[in-house]
Amino acid sequence: MKRVVIEGPGSYDQLKFQESQTPEPAPNEVLIANKAIGINFADCCVRMGVYKSAKDYVGWPITPGFEVSGVIQEAGSEVKGFSPGQRVIALTRFGGYTTHLVVPENQVFPLPETWNFAQGAGFPAVFLTAWHALFELAHPHPGQSLLIHSAAGGVGSALTQLGKVAQCFVIGVVGGPRKVPFAKSDVVIDKSTKNLWKEVESVCPQGCDVILDPNGIETLKESYRHLSPGGKLVVYGFHTMLSKGRGTPNWLKVIWDYIRTPRFNPLNMTSDNHSVLAFNLSFLFDRNDRLQVAMKQLNSWVEEGKVEPLAVKTFPFNEVADAHRFLESGQSTGKLVLEV
Repeated sequence: MKRVVIEGPGSYDQLKFQESQTPEPAPNEVLIANKAIGINFADCCVRMGVYKSAKDYVGWPITPGFEVSGVIQEAGSEVKGFSPGQRVIALTRFGGYTTHLVVPENQVFPLPETWNFAQGAGFPAVFLTAWHALFELAHPHPGQSLLIHSAAGGVGSALTQLGKVAQCFVIGVVGGPRKVPFAKSDVVIDKSTKNLWKEVESVCPQGCDVILDPNGIETLKESYRHLSPGGKLVVYGFHTMLSKGRGTPNWLKVIWDYIRTPRFNPLNMTSDNHSVLAFNLSFLFDRNDRLQVAMKQLNSWVEEGKVEPLAVKTFPFNEVADAHRFLESGQSTGKLVLEV
């Protein structure tokens, strides 16, 4: 088998290929011949050495990757729900950038019949992130307003779909004119051509009921300020701390942005009547009970036609560095996927 191995933090040249023995599945595991591998911004953070759960759970060297799709090549003796030849989606806490992957049966799910492998590999990480943000943390009610930053990206696109499933009024924020068509929200705000917060105030004069923000210092303070009474700010990233297209962190910028990141005082939050919630899904990976609930719900919405696969842009497996570079450029929309 062939896999990507990162020996230590760095730029795109740290993504190196390594040949190794194809693993054998344990009794409760399956061996998957990967056909496609989802790429997430977290993978870039792993490569740069700034992703805490990667340090806590694996360390160096590390193979990034949280999601794959492929065909089961071998099933362990205790596996009951899957058999060789079956098309599947699988989740893994790191290790996904490989041609063959062994995972426990409870991290494997059937690939929808009408989906191709690239669509399948681009599904679980972003939709689980969106599901957790909305239905485990925010709990929006029908008719409430959702403001989604980076609405043309992977998680943003998933949040938009799930926001509509929740029967909410969805406002999508994008960073350039070419991204506007990819934001399928009720209202799209291009912050490169319009004053973002004046537009938000025009659309939601009383503030937004839920704001979903992966940006960090660039928008956090104003996101909090533009919540409605009882509104919730859900934080799931700090993307603007990292310079676009650089490949490695600009540590002076990181430190300066860290110093300027808002600190939310519970006393002020009480009088403001605002909530701030935050999470990192990789630290929740061992909560398989919630994983099963989430995937069951998402799969039912897929079957009902309420949730569709994201638009994907594919890269050959051996062009993984180009895929990372493109994702970090800020020009991508939808989901990036490696094809094996």
